[in-house]
Amino acid sequence: MTPTTQRLYSEAEYEELEEKAPYKSEYYRGQVFAMAGGSFAHGALAIAVGGLLRDVIDRKRCTVLSSDVRIRIAASGLQTYPDVSVVCGKPKFGTKSRDSHENPVLIVEVLSPTTEAYDRGGKFAEYKLIESLREYLLVSQAGVRVELFRKQPDGTWSAAIAEGLQAELRLDSVGVTMRLADIYEGIELV
Repeated sequence: MTPTTQRLYSEAEYEELEEKAPYKSEYYRGQVFAMAGGSFAHGALAIAVGGLLRDVIDRKRCTVLSSDVRIRIAASGLQTYPDVSVVCGKPKFGTKSRDSHENPVLIVEVLSPTTEAYDRGGKFAEYKLIESLREYLLVSQAGVRVELFRKQPDGTWSAAIAEGLQAELRLDSVGVTMRLADIYEGIELV
């Protein structure tokens, strides 16, 4: 990723810029990175997953958040906008801004050709630093395929892959099972 500017910003400066900006940016180690827009399928898949989660989780206990809400990783300072995140219990905010929460239990990213390597590599490495995070879900636009990474009691991560419209995937972090047919219903893949 290439920084939007060469100047280094404090987190407070970034958050102030982000309040007024006409587009979303990530923040990491003083640098600001403009985020690319998503495709039609990307947006539809993110809304499908978020909507399904909202319909089935215990809303008294958990909140489903869209890509308009930032996550701040306290251990590294990365601030980013996942496609969907879920917070259970009271949200934790680590800066003066109440726009970046730090305690998701589930993060969902819809894979795009331009961001897939980052979502699988550097971004996932950063997400692993979030103490509360239990599961990371990657949703493909290239086919009916979802990958679930689950944090084990010893701190390691296991992977499960679900493929095809008949497949289901259990999300232990929020206590629900999702059918891939429901996620991909009516969505034309790229």
